[in-house]
Amino acid sequence: MPFANFKLPEAALSTAQKADLAHRTTELLVGHFGEHARAHTMVLIEEVRDGSYTRADEVFVVPDAYRAKD
Repeated sequence: MPFANFKLPEAALSTAQKADLAHRTTELLVGHFGEHARAHTMVLIEEVRDGSYTRADEVFVVPDAYRAKD
């Protein structure tokens, strides 16, 4: 079963953008594994709260300008 796991900053993508990401990822995996894999492909999008991860040894917070607008 193909499986893709995305960990993204909370509110970085809108609901529609997450759906599009899942669809495109599924299409990519079906392109590699064949149409029979579609029914078994899982895409998991996990949102990580601000302050729950670091970048360059600093706690990361997404600036408001980069947050998705639903």
